[in-house]
Amino acid sequence: MNIKDYMINLGQQAKAAGRELSRADSGKKNAALLAIAEQLADATDYLTKENAKDLAAGKEKWLDAALLDRLELTPDRIQAMIDGLHQIAALPDPVGAISDMSYRPSGIQVGQMRVPLGVIGIIYESRPNVTIDAAALCLKSGNACILRGGSESIHSNKAIAICIAKGLAAVGLPVTAVQVVETTDREAVGELITLSSYVDVIVPRGGKKLIARISKEATIPVIKHLDGICHVYIDAQADYTKAINIAVNAKTHRYGVCNAMETLLIAESIALQVLPELAKQYKAAGVELRGCLKTCSIVADCIRATDADWATEYLAPVLSIKIVADIDAAMAHINEFSSGHTEAIITENYTLARRFLREVDSSSVMVNASTRFADGFEYGLGAEIGISTDKLHARGPVGLNGLTSLKYVVLGDGRIRE
Repeated sequence: MNIKDYMINLGQQAKAAGRELSRADSGKKNAALLAIAEQLADATDYLTKENAKDLAAGKEKWLDAALLDRLELTPDRIQAMIDGLHQIAALPDPVGAISDMSYRPSGIQVGQMRVPLGVIGIIYESRPNVTIDAAALCLKSGNACILRGGSESIHSNKAIAICIAKGLAAVGLPVTAVQVVETTDREAVGELITLSSYVDVIVPRGGKKLIARISKEATIPVIKHLDGICHVYIDAQADYTKAINIAVNAKTHRYGVCNAMETLLIAESIALQVLPELAKQYKAAGVELRGCLKTCSIVADCIRATDADWATEYLAPVLSIKIVADIDAAMAHINEFSSGHTEAIITENYTLARRFLREVDSSSVMVNASTRFADGFEYGLGAEIGISTDKLHARGPVGLNGLTSLKYVVLGDGRIRE
């Protein structure tokens, strides 16, 4: 069977399984999640053995240490996958929930009901734990899914797929509700993102090049984010202790994540008070600082930032710093260079905080909090399928609700339109 026929077959099976899954009640879906968790626990040794094949192949291909770390499945990480399944099983099921019911003058009641999207294609790189996160969220939200992981994790993903299939079969749900693409041929991605007859939504998780390619070539709606160029603005009326703690955490807590701060903006009137201490802590953490002319005049050894720095997602211990006149200048900079992911203001001025929340157009906007909180788990969504910087259909961390749509429901008692 060629790649095109193989992918069409996956799509057909997913479509049929999705219809059956959409009818499953919460109890059955939760039972499936818990059954998959049991299968993972029983297969820990097998999973680590198969993962070792991927790690060995990765070393032969000279994958860097960061990629190998993301690829590795340790017993602790497998346990985290199991814990995640239990957490998702405990979340409220959005499917079938009716909201905003109201009587109209005609006597009918009109509201909206949450329904599954149908079949979701997910394309991702490196981390095999995404296979479980994606499968679990799709199952709970009543969606079938086709998962295409990176070639570097093919053995790990196949092993996880076996556990998922056994868990589904144990509770009587179709094993084709979750299908892992078993070929590493890149042609499979091109076929998946054009399977508009069978797949309803594509979710890419990975590097900028992957997401840009899928956004350009897909004939199916895409839930995506391209960059995480996140900003923190320290206002003139900020509490210094809060400002320093938040600005350090937002950058140094983890570097290679999309919600890490990449640009720090500081009000000019307080730059001399907070910047030296911040620079001291950043340098102690090994962060390279790149700043505007005013920043470089305050911080020794600061590299002069270029225009490209303001538009760069470093995903590394590198930070760009700009001193701005006030909140208006800060928001102007954010509006020009932000990727629409997450921005934060540190201030004790309630009026300015409200302005920032209202006028900054990103998927998450924060007051006196680290950008590192922009995460599905931290928002109470459980695991997330990704963080969308689009405005339609989902925005921000995409959890269960983001994997559903709304349809109108109308209740009457024999009413006719006059």
